[in-house]
Amino acid sequence: FFCWRSLLSWVFDRTMSAPNTSGSGLFLNGQRESGQDVRIGNVTAAMAVSNIVKTSLGPVGLDKMLVDDIGDVLITNDGATILQQLEVEHPAARVLVDLAQLQDQEVGDGTTSVVIIAAELLRRGNDLVKNGIHPTTIIAGYRTALKAAVSYIKKNMVMSVNDLDDDHLVQAAKTSMSSKIIGKEMDFFSKLAVDAVKSVKMKATTADLLGMGEGSAPAASSASSKKERFKYPLSAIHILKAHGQSSIESHLIDGGFAINATRAAQGMPTAVGSDDPNAEPIKIAMLDMNLQRHRMAMGVQVIVKDPAEIENIKKREMDITKERIRKILDAGAKVVLTTKGVDDLCLKYFVEAGVICARRCNKDDLKRLAKATGGKLVVTMADMDGNESFDAECLGTCSAVKEERIGDGEMLHVFGCQGGGASTIVLRGANEYMLDEMDRALHDSLCVVKRMLESNTLVTGGGAVEAALSVYLEEFATTLDTREQLAIQEYADALLVIPKTLAVNAAKDSSELVAKLRSCHAKSQSTAATEDDLLLKNTGLDLVKGEIRDNLTAGVVEPAISKIKSLRFATEAAITILRIDDRITLNPDQQR
Repeated sequence: FFCWRSLLSWVFDRTMSAPNTSGSGLFLNGQRESGQDVRIGNVTAAMAVSNIVKTSLGPVGLDKMLVDDIGDVLITNDGATILQQLEVEHPAARVLVDLAQLQDQEVGDGTTSVVIIAAELLRRGNDLVKNGIHPTTIIAGYRTALKAAVSYIKKNMVMSVNDLDDDHLVQAAKTSMSSKIIGKEMDFFSKLAVDAVKSVKMKATTADLLGMGEGSAPAASSASSKKERFKYPLSAIHILKAHGQSSIESHLIDGGFAINATRAAQGMPTAVGSDDPNAEPIKIAMLDMNLQRHRMAMGVQVIVKDPAEIENIKKREMDITKERIRKILDAGAKVVLTTKGVDDLCLKYFVEAGVICARRCNKDDLKRLAKATGGKLVVTMADMDGNESFDAECLGTCSAVKEERIGDGEMLHVFGCQGGGASTIVLRGANEYMLDEMDRALHDSLCVVKRMLESNTLVTGGGAVEAALSVYLEEFATTLDTREQLAIQEYADALLVIPKTLAVNAAKDSSELVAKLRSCHAKSQSTAATEDDLLLKNTGLDLVKGEIRDNLTAGVVEPAISKIKSLRFATEAAITILRIDDRITLNPDQQR
């Protein structure tokens, strides 16, 4: 009896630990969830991620404090940054985290709203599945709704501004930073962002033009293609953070570059070159290698019979280093910057030559400086013949280099860069947390200004686009005679989560405000609309006074590409998760 009981117990344990492989005919070392169970789990995980960032949406959104395992604190309300810091384990929730990162890379702004829309689409899609609608029908309806929504935005909501003036750009930058820590000084920082982006203007290639047409209005695309287009690479804008003073003491070094490095020796000059345009330009060498006394490589063994030869070996090692530095100086370098170390022997030669040398520079900063000055980052001095030489074409050119004191330390300022255009924004702030959040907020605003300059299109913000699409898609759904109209109606309702969340975060009555908003957009879209009614399409929320207003007149605008890509990414993420009806989690290998 004992043996049978032990055997039955063993079989029971093996059966419970084995996966639920009913109907599959397979024995997998893992666990399986299928059908509605996995959908409910995915929706619950997605809503949990959405609820984390939901309260940070809008100009009166709240901040999140994230404390990691070693006690470092991060305070932010940027959706992508919040989700990036979370260690999300659920695979469906990780899709939303990746979604926020994608929006941040492609557009730079709207990372919170794209996650909220995706989670709402997912929740409503799951409710339809519970009511007996097949997921394939819902997915087809969502795709149809997305296509109709994008078409409506491009046809009716997008305003083409062929020659954008600073007012439109400043308004877009203000809209972006209104919810950030620098929102109180938005007038100052929006102008700073616009000037910084315009300072890195360069001609666009054919490949660049292909990526700029997403938000363009149909009428403007043909006209704008005839004239020359430009691109604005944000990688050429260097943001430098320095403790001390208030945030409005931040400034832009237009046409120049600042690098967080100091002279390696006090005997070096504090400045070379001059601001005189007729003066001889200054050459800068940017190196990614050690400038230290030459030493034998590991594993090399030298047998010396005469002790006098030891001194000759040491002398030769010093001569190799001296020759290497002499080649750099002979090429015309007056400033030498390296990412590695520089020892006292090399510093002696630089001091004697009156050259500014800085060590342990950031490699990314040197890459930007190389682009700004028209030089190259040199990794090695070896040439094709096996000898060492330094090509003068690798040197960057500028008018002057000066060491200036900012905050607690010194920084090297490079003026009159004669390369592909670069600028530096020096941010000032009370502490590290404030400077980091200012950096993130300014990055979002720079991305918004860049997108508007490249696409020349804008849409009204403050929930206007979402409310207009909701009204339009509800009307559009009634024109279909298939089950897809149910999915399109849910898609229309899901878009209202943005104005509702904006109103709730501002401590306003969301039901009343959204009802007024929908009423205005319904009037503007009716067939009997007058000219005054047509202007109601720009109606959005005023979250300070708790009422609706014409947000175009109020200056609440966003790049069209931001809204279009936000809808595309959110819909694709929701569809990706809705398609999942089975999840198999393999157990870890016990033998390892």
